[in-house]
Amino acid sequence: MTPPTPRPRERGIPEATVARLPVYLRALQALNASGTPTISSEGLATAAGVNSAKLRKDLSYLGSYGTRGVGYDVEYLIYQISRELGLTKDWTVAIVGIGNLGRALANYGGFGTRGFRIAALLDADTAVVGREVAGLSVRHIDTLEEAVKMEKVSIGVIATPAAAAQGVCDRFVEAGVTSVLNFAPVVLNVPPGVDVRKVDLSIELQILAFHEQRKNGGHGRPGWIEAAEGL
Repeated sequence: MTPPTPRPRERGIPEATVARLPVYLRALQALNASGTPTISSEGLATAAGVNSAKLRKDLSYLGSYGTRGVGYDVEYLIYQISRELGLTKDWTVAIVGIGNLGRALANYGGFGTRGFRIAALLDADTAVVGREVAGLSVRHIDTLEEAVKMEKVSIGVIATPAAAAQGVCDRFVEAGVTSVLNFAPVVLNVPPGVDVRKVDLSIELQILAFHEQRKNGGHGRPGWIEAAEGL
């Protein structure tokens, strides 16, 4: 279908809203795959795991208010969010650090269907360099700048040990990459104009451990065991 002309936005989109847009997009793509043409704000909010008032406010920044009594057009809303997130064009990605995590990222098939093309894999380990991973030959880290230029890399992914991450980030920035996804357990220092997103799996596990402990009565063992021992 030909999407209607979007309404102009008079203000920027808050970062918290931007962080939720991919969640809405994933829910909408699942609805579209199941053949659902329209969805109410309540239905989409439930699928995305947020409250409907927050969802309506978030989507209003896109100029999308839905139709009373009908809801949102699923296909068009996918288009709107994809356009806002920059997913209507392909983004080229380079991954540095082809250990277990780097290989897993390189082999993840979901990137290609979401507008991201893995174009370069790099590592400092000569035992890894030259091996084929996800259809690409691993390059030596010394060729990072050349790879960025040749492949027109837009996003750099760092999956190295913490000690090497800042140096890799600096080289990405010097090569002209201004968007970095960091999996290393370290805070990266970057100049203005460079965006860094950090993914720390250990922190996420610690947060889950906190909630698990709270569910168990604030202790390492379930509360009912503590109570039984006090009898």
